[in-house]
Amino acid sequence: MLSLLWGGSFVAIDIGLRDLPPVLFAAMRYDVAGLLVLGYAASRTERWRPRSRREWTLVAFLGLFMFGAYNALIYIGIDHVSGAVASIVISFGPVLTAGFATTLGIEEPPSRIGALGFLAAIVGVVLVADPDPNALLDSSTVGVGIVLLGSVSFAFGTVASRPIDVDLPLSTVQAWAMLVGAAFLHLASPLRGEALSLTAVTPSTVAALVYLGVVSGAFAYALYFRLLDQLGPTEINLVGYAEPVVANGLSWLVLGQAIALSTLGGFVAIFTGFFLIKRRALLETVRPADRQ
Repeated sequence: MLSLLWGGSFVAIDIGLRDLPPVLFAAMRYDVAGLLVLGYAASRTERWRPRSRREWTLVAFLGLFMFGAYNALIYIGIDHVSGAVASIVISFGPVLTAGFATTLGIEEPPSRIGALGFLAAIVGVVLVADPDPNALLDSSTVGVGIVLLGSVSFAFGTVASRPIDVDLPLSTVQAWAMLVGAAFLHLASPLRGEALSLTAVTPSTVAALVYLGVVSGAFAYALYFRLLDQLGPTEINLVGYAEPVVANGLSWLVLGQAIALSTLGGFVAIFTGFFLIKRRALLETVRPADRQ
């Protein structure tokens, strides 16, 4: 379900960017999602807001890296490349997560096979970018680079926030992190010279915003944080490899966008890289099911 919801968000972003500037569009999404989740937290949990410095630190960290910088870069990037291509670049995120976990001492350094996996994943990103040697700074290459930076922000936020353990309901953490991210995006939007023209907004853009704010925002992130808490980062990272399949399928069905063979090859290389890096954890994940 999470893969379907987040995969569909790339099509919704493509549609909304026809009428709205990217960073403002992202900010509006998390205005809606954050307020919805905050309302849920206030009515259904014991604590609807952080109190201690440690709790506010976690909220600020997640808000800045996982909702603010990440979404600013993703939406700006999708202004240059299709959401379908962006979804494949984002599938590099689990590889980055493993890299940050090693760098920060949370996981052991990779073996030689793991190092080969990093190399395979990097090759995959290059295949997706498909740079022209005569125009390395063309719009699509720049777009892939921006999306990749967004993936770096999300991966770093995921890993670096792990040691910040708090006794705060997940929905409360999610709500305030979204609102902090939305505030960051609202500050960044005018710095880019963005402005909202209500006359340019179409019903399809409103529908895209509702989907992104309510369905793939409030509901899907609630699902993500719950799964992260129950399953851990290795299993939940596999969602990143189902999203591009959904995103590219829906982009073809709804928007008529085709996928290049080099882009498909890049996705396969990125997935192969992640498998080589996390092969032991992945095999341990599927073995209990085999025994049954």
